[in-house]
Amino acid sequence: MLIEKTMYWFSRPLVTGYTGTMLRMDVRKHEPMPRGPKIVAANHPATSDPFFVAAMIKEQSFILINNVLFQVPVLGEYLRRSGHIPVAEGKGAEAMEAALDHLARGHNILIFPEGALSPIEGGFQKPRTGVARLAILSGAPVIPVGVHLRRDMVKEVKSVVRGEEQIGRWYPRGPYNLTVGSPLVFGGDVEDRAHVNSVAGSIMHHIIELARESEMRMTSAPGSLTGALEPM
Repeated sequence: MLIEKTMYWFSRPLVTGYTGTMLRMDVRKHEPMPRGPKIVAANHPATSDPFFVAAMIKEQSFILINNVLFQVPVLGEYLRRSGHIPVAEGKGAEAMEAALDHLARGHNILIFPEGALSPIEGGFQKPRTGVARLAILSGAPVIPVGVHLRRDMVKEVKSVVRGEEQIGRWYPRGPYNLTVGSPLVFGGDVEDRAHVNSVAGSIMHHIIELARESEMRMTSAPGSLTGALEPM
């Protein structure tokens, strides 16, 4: 844990310095975040969201991140040394176990329930059930967060990672709105598939409503977000 804490305190001023100068961050909270272990769950319009949302939390948090980013030179080494959790195809159980261990030790987890980037044209992906299972098994509160940014300012970057072309969506600068909701606590049987799906849907519903709040502040006009939930 020492190296993870060291990496956090080393990288924090770099990230907050970037968000403070390159982004016009507007953060609104329905209520203060609770102390102790929590699961922060947000929508995912850009590849850079994990770093920006983590900066908003202002506490060391361990992020569930697509394993592809762990294969990127320099960035992957940073993610590993910082203790963030890779989510690889067919290894969801390992990622879940690592996240539960962090929560049991009093740490925060940051997760993106869509499991992939939101549709580029707007809207949201259908949520995966990992966030629901994590909430039910740990008993930790879920803090929903709605992100909105200027999609026309997102930069698509193509790269080759281990021989495969990958497309990242980075947000180098511009307005970036976050709305943080009230804590949600869930119980029940994690083996009840219908219940787990219902919990995942409830969490995503709160995220969508909060993202709508973030959009309305940015546009200063009422209206709903473009798009809807994408099918799995």
